[in-house]
Amino acid sequence: MFDERAIPGSAQAYIYSMEKVNLAQKLLEISDSWNPRIAGTLNGQHVKLVKFKGEFVWHHHEKEDELFYVIKGSFDMHLRDKIITVNQGEFLIVPRGMEHKPVASEEVEVMLFEPATTLNTGNIENELTKKELDSI
Repeated sequence: MFDERAIPGSAQAYIYSMEKVNLAQKLLEISDSWNPRIAGTLNGQHVKLVKFKGEFVWHHHEKEDELFYVIKGSFDMHLRDKIITVNQGEFLIVPRGMEHKPVASEEVEVMLFEPATTLNTGNIENELTKKELDSI
């Protein structure tokens, strides 16, 4: 978060706007699936909140690792050689270059940690691709 009244790049620019984030409250603002929102930034990384249900698309990220932390529910991360179930309170890091496809039989609430440059569909562009994300 940045406060335009402060000197750009200074610690004050961040202190003035530093606030805690209530995940449950922010997730109430999300009513769609597969549309991540930016909830915070740090060190070139985005903290994103997303809900999803159903199957995503097979994809990979050439330069970015992704961390999926399950806030509520569970989902299966399909990899080419296995499926990993990630439950509430657990996280999974998908290394760069690894093909993966999240699948959720029921709605799941997830927090993502990934570089700000990460495109949600990685090397694939289709109707699920979100090139510009909203902040919440």
